[in-house]
Amino acid sequence: MKRTGAAALAIAGGAGLVAGFGTDQILTWVRQPTFTPAWSLPIVLGLLALACLYFAWPVRQQLKGKKPGSVDAIRAFRTVTLARSASLVGAVSAGFGLGLLLFLLTRPVQPPVGSVTVIGVTIGVAVVLVVAALLAESFCALPKDDDDNPHATES
Repeated sequence: MKRTGAAALAIAGGAGLVAGFGTDQILTWVRQPTFTPAWSLPIVLGLLALACLYFAWPVRQQLKGKKPGSVDAIRAFRTVTLARSASLVGAVSAGFGLGLLLFLLTRPVQPPVGSVTVIGVTIGVAVVLVVAALLAESFCALPKDDDDNPHATES
């Protein structure tokens, strides 16, 4: 299984940026207030980052041989799946927040400090989520088996 690449994260972040900017643009066109995320969003993103690391740590300990027993491949796979999806959620959230912030900062009026603050915190926590998820994904990288190389010669 390949690791999450920078291209996938960049595409997800770009899509989030367009969606965030577009959301505020459409809300402005229909004369509605711009979107400001609730404070619960960065809290949930931070909890997701902690969950990724929490589930990946025992797998890492078993891979390093610091914890007795064999590595549970199913648990490692589930943790990698969680980490991959969390990294994409973090990239989309960071991009969405950047789109919202970009929209607010390009307006001729001064944006409210509370809106800029919650958007900035959301962007920061989303970036932390991406880093934590990529770290958790690397914790669960199983070593290659001899059977993984199809071109190996049999002895």
